Amino acid sequence: MDPLGARSQFVEVQTLSTWERQPDSEGEETEKEYTDSLVSQEAFPSPFPYREDINRKIVLYNGDVALLNCTAIVNTSNETLTDKNPISESILLHAGPELRDELLKLNGCRTGEAKMTKGFNLAARFIIHTVGPKYKAKYRTAAESSLYSCYRNVMQLAKEQAMASVAFCVVSTTKRGYALEDATHIAFRTVRRFLENHGKSIEMVVFAVTDTEEPTYRKLLPLYYPRSEEEERASLPLIPADIGNSEGEPVVPERQIRIAEKPGSLEDDCEEETLDSDLGQVGNHAFARMEGDVDKQRKLILQGQLSDATIHKQHQRNYNRWLCRARAEDLSDIAALKALYQTGVDMCGRTVMVLVGRNIPVTLIDMEKALLYFIHVMDHITVKEYAMVYFHTLTGEHNHLDSEFLKKLYEIVDAKFKKNLRAFYFVHPSFRSKVSTWFFTRFTVSGMKEKVHHVETLQQLFTCILPEQIDIPPFILEYDARVRAYKHHSRN
Repeated sequence: MDPLGARSQFVEVQTLSTWERQPDSEGEETEKEYTDSLVSQEAFPSPFPYREDINRKIVLYNGDVALLNCTAIVNTSNETLTDKNPISESILLHAGPELRDELLKLNGCRTGEAKMTKGFNLAARFIIHTVGPKYKAKYRTAAESSLYSCYRNVMQLAKEQAMASVAFCVVSTTKRGYALEDATHIAFRTVRRFLENHGKSIEMVVFAVTDTEEPTYRKLLPLYYPRSEEEERASLPLIPADIGNSEGEPVVPERQIRIAEKPGSLEDDCEEETLDSDLGQVGNHAFARMEGDVDKQRKLILQGQLSDATIHKQHQRNYNRWLCRARAEDLSDIAALKALYQTGVDMCGRTVMVLVGRNIPVTLIDMEKALLYFIHVMDHITVKEYAMVYFHTLTGEHNHLDSEFLKKLYEIVDAKFKKNLRAFYFVHPSFRSKVSTWFFTRFTVSGMKEKVHHVETLQQLFTCILPEQIDIPPFILEYDARVRAYKHHSRN
């Protein structure tokens, strides 16, 4: 109460209901029933299991973050800390003019960083200022990494300052162009991982939202903070394929360092020490391997005078050139299509890759970049046995891959792509696509015909890949449900 006896406008966070105590919404019950009928008790374990101790620390609050009485609140701003958005304006208004003077002393804040000031006239003791990224599809990976850094650095600062509670606003505002749902996934998984690994001293994390943002937050919270084992199982198929590393940080394959075991030395028990195995420790390029004139060898290939081993080496060099290009080029625009991604494993434990036909605007994108992206994503997957699932669902003329492109792709890729592909599931095929596939596998490529399986419904696919092991876009689930309902109605 203030001196005049009027009720304080500030909100005590201890009076707010934690996520653990909030009941499941009615809309989630039907989803649980549907999922439980498909998922066995021995389901693939969730990367975000039910943790009552963590849920007790999470609060979803619909209201102004500036009014929360907690150790620190988060302010989202720009690099000069002068952004005028509803959150920063409210914080400045309630904190008073001293905050504006204090911000000038910080000399700005870089994107992804976090800096702290006093709370001044706020109920919160501190304000942690952070700068979310400006989102552009071309630089999606950089935006994801920067947004992760915002949440991670705020949590790290809270831990270092022994803060009991911290309240987040929605860091990346619509003004900066970041899709709310994508940003929320990163926020939830980053905070969850931090609480798991480093957050024993932090007693409460509040997510402050508006009426517009609350439905998205309420929809995604069960994925990362399930309130029961049943909700954990129900949420599992909805968790994105990309969940980051053990800290929630986005994983960028080209930045991963690969270190060979005992580089430069051979195994002691190697029975045959050949010149080729010695040179393998040096490098794979033509000079290191003391190979002859490359142009002369190409001429001999055309004349059919080279051995199979030499032809294989030529093909390997060509593939390595494509792989180097794929690792060096910016392919974020192709990645943003979400047409190719890794999901779980099939019944035999093999990695499953998903290809969504409708997400490939063949007439609008650079198909050579698409080829580079395919090589970039698949190179480390194909070192062991894997399966491909291609969703042909609702594809149009502008989504159909040209047979010449497919032939070029087949000719370029490394031998391991073909050898380790154990099954190719063609889901929701049309009559035309069946004919095209038969012709392509019969006359254009060899050894593929036996691996292609046409799958009419998702129920058929689930006999090979459990539903919790594959991330299926919502439009495909809806289409399959309509088709099954129509067939059932037709029989009756």
